[in-house]
Amino acid sequence: MNEIICPHCKKAFKVDEAGYADILKQVHDSEFEKQLHERLELAEKDKLKEVELAKSNVRNDMQAIASAKDTEIKKLEAKLEAEEVARKLAVTEALKTVEKERDLLANELEKARQDSLAASKLAEERLSASEATQKLAISEALGKVEKERDELRSSLKQAELEKQLAEKSLKDKYETQIKDRDDAIERLRDMKARLSTKMVGETLEQHCETEFNRIRSTAFPNAYFEKDNDASSGSKGDFIFRDTDNAGTEIVSIMFEMKNESDTTATKKKNEDFLKELDKDRKEKGCEYAILVSLLEPESELYNSGIVDVFHRYPKMYVIRPQFFIPIITLLRNAAMKSLEYKTELALVKSQSIDITNFENDLDQFKTAFAKNYDLASRKFQTAIDEIDKSINHLQKTKDALLGTDRNLRLANDKAQDVTIKKLTRKNPTMAAKFEDLKPDGSED
Repeated sequence: MNEIICPHCKKAFKVDEAGYADILKQVHDSEFEKQLHERLELAEKDKLKEVELAKSNVRNDMQAIASAKDTEIKKLEAKLEAEEVARKLAVTEALKTVEKERDLLANELEKARQDSLAASKLAEERLSASEATQKLAISEALGKVEKERDELRSSLKQAELEKQLAEKSLKDKYETQIKDRDDAIERLRDMKARLSTKMVGETLEQHCETEFNRIRSTAFPNAYFEKDNDASSGSKGDFIFRDTDNAGTEIVSIMFEMKNESDTTATKKKNEDFLKELDKDRKEKGCEYAILVSLLEPESELYNSGIVDVFHRYPKMYVIRPQFFIPIITLLRNAAMKSLEYKTELALVKSQSIDITNFENDLDQFKTAFAKNYDLASRKFQTAIDEIDKSINHLQKTKDALLGTDRNLRLANDKAQDVTIKKLTRKNPTMAAKFEDLKPDGSED
C-alpha cells in the first residue's frame, strides 16, 4: 500500500499498487498531453512564421519584378511622349510656315485687288494653291513623324530580339563548352583510373624514347640511348644517354629517370623523393649528368617554369618537364662539345708512357706540351664560357665548375713546373739508385 497526501485538504489516504499506478498514469498522460500540445503550438507558430516569410519573399520578388516592368514601361512611355512632342513640334513648324506663306499671299492679294480684277482672280487662285500646299505639308509632316515612330518601335523590338538571341547563343555556347570540358575530364579520369602507376610511368618512358628516336639519325647519329637494364647494384635508372665523336671520344653522358603518377594514386610522391637514388645510379653507371623527367607536383610553379637545377643538393642534376627532354640533351651536348678539345688533350696526356732511360727529356717534353695545351685552353676558355652563357643561361653551376677548372689547371701547371728528378726520387731509393747508375762517375745533379 502507498500513502498519498491530498494537496488540498492535507489528508493522507492509502491506495493499492493498481490505484497508485493508475494515478501515476493519469498524471503522466496529463503532463504528456500538455507538453505535446505546447510543442504542437510551437510547431504551428514556426510553420506560420515560415509561411509568412515565404509570402514576404514572394511579395518582395513580385514587387521587384513589377518595379522592373514599371521601369521598362515608363521608359517606353517616355520615348513615346518624346515622339509625340516631336510630332507636334513638326506640325507646329509646318503650320507656321504655311500661315506665313498665307499671310504673304493675302497681302499680295490685297495689293492685286487694288490694282485690277485680273490680279484679284490670280490671287484667289494662288490662295487656293496655298491651302492645298498647307494640307500637303501637314500630311507629309504627320506621315514623317509616324514613320519615324514606327521605325523607332521596330528598332526597339529588333534590338530586344537580337539581345535575346545573343544571350541564348552565348548561354548555349558556354553550356556546350562546359559539357565538353566535363566530358574530357571524365574521360581522362576514367583512363587514369584504369592505369596503374607503373603503366603511367612506362607511358612517359615511351613518349621520351619516341621523341628521341624521331631526331636520332639527324641530331645524334653516334649517340647511345637505351634502357638501363643493369640492376646488379640493387637499383637502376630508366635510360642512359651517351654521345661520342667520330673518334670514339665520349662527349657527354646522362642518366635519365622518368616519373609520373596517376591522379587516383593514394599517396602522392614528390620529385625530391627520387633525387638521392638518381644521384646514386648516376655515380654507379659512370654518367656525367643526371636528369629527372617528371610529371609529379603538377601545380608547382618552380618545376613548371622550365629547366630546374638542383646542384645545391646533388651535383650536375636537373629536374625537367617532358617538353624540355630534347632541349636539355641538346644544350648539354653543345656545352660539352666546347670542351671536347680539352678532353682530347687530357686523354692524350694520360695515354703517354714515360721511358725511365729518357725520363728527364720526356718530363721536359711533358712540361712543354702541358704548358702549350694550357695556353690553348686558356685562350679558348673565355670564348667557351661566352658561348655557354648565350646558349644555357640557367647552367650557371656548370660555368662555375669550368672556372674552377681554370684555377686547377693553373695549380697543376705550377706543380708540373716545380717537378725535378731529385723530388721524384727523394723517397724512392730504387729510382735514385737507377739514376745514380746512369750518371757518369763524379757527376752531380
